[in-house]
Amino acid sequence: MRLKRLLAGRTVGAVGLGCMSFGGIYGATDEEESFACLAEALALGIDHWDVAEIYGMGISESIMGRFLAETRADVTIATKAGIYPQPVRHFRNDAEALRRSLEGSLERLGRDRVELFYVHRREAERPVEEVMETLVGFIEEGLIGAIGFSEIAPETLRRAHAVHPVAAVQSEYSLWSRDPEAGVLQACEELGATFVAFSPLGRGIFADPFPDLEAFPPGDFRSANPRFTEPNYSANKAAIEPFSAWCRERGWTTSAVAIAWTLHQGEHVLPIPGTRSAVHLRDLAQAAEIALGPVELSEIAAILPRGFAAGARYSEAQSAGVEVYG
Repeated sequence: MRLKRLLAGRTVGAVGLGCMSFGGIYGATDEEESFACLAEALALGIDHWDVAEIYGMGISESIMGRFLAETRADVTIATKAGIYPQPVRHFRNDAEALRRSLEGSLERLGRDRVELFYVHRREAERPVEEVMETLVGFIEEGLIGAIGFSEIAPETLRRAHAVHPVAAVQSEYSLWSRDPEAGVLQACEELGATFVAFSPLGRGIFADPFPDLEAFPPGDFRSANPRFTEPNYSANKAAIEPFSAWCRERGWTTSAVAIAWTLHQGEHVLPIPGTRSAVHLRDLAQAAEIALGPVELSEIAAILPRGFAAGARYSEAQSAGVEVYG
């Protein structure tokens, strides 16, 4: 992959790989399928892999760890902690919880260090400065290379960065989820942090063909998501179809252009589309080869203006822990 990005002090391919689906959140999978996807990622030069403790409650990390043990691949790994599902879903950022999670992640990954460690969700009652002191301690111990946060507000980022540089901020960002444009994108650029865009495909809405609601397996995250319930879903499909047609006219897939659009929002933006399919990954990697000039970007903006999506990006339950700003 010729196009590159800087992440946690390392140069990586401009398109990363989100590994949440390896844990089964979008339906059953197996290790053979996941291994094939990771092998294809290496072949394509996709060398930043993003995972989290909560993805399958360690399953995604364990699969990745077994693959790395077999291949000894040189990749930049990010993992996350801070979301705990029992006894009810809650967030903890205290030193004890984060250390226990990090040590568990390292064991599953088969590593003594991870390049980037995110606080997956902030514990609102705990000062971010205190959390940063814990994370800086992990750096000093050699357990992590850099610090990241997920779904935080610009002011939180600035407070954290005043203690120690924050390498990355991760938030949902795509053609239909533009919230980061209200401040986090700019704050990351100002402070020299990489903005890592998860779900750049809108959880599959920018795929060919559109997702089939009736085919969603039990427990699929999207089943409770407002944008994937009617009448919102039909409205969203109708809005996106002209964009898909625009892509086809140019010989591009909808998914590749959607990712390319995120890449064109700044040299500090690194999208991490999620898939467990090697075939799909080959398509997504083409995004790094698509050049969108001012004319193309203007045409896309006319077809899909900011705010076009019907429905909130999260349900009330799904939005817990996401910092609101703007």
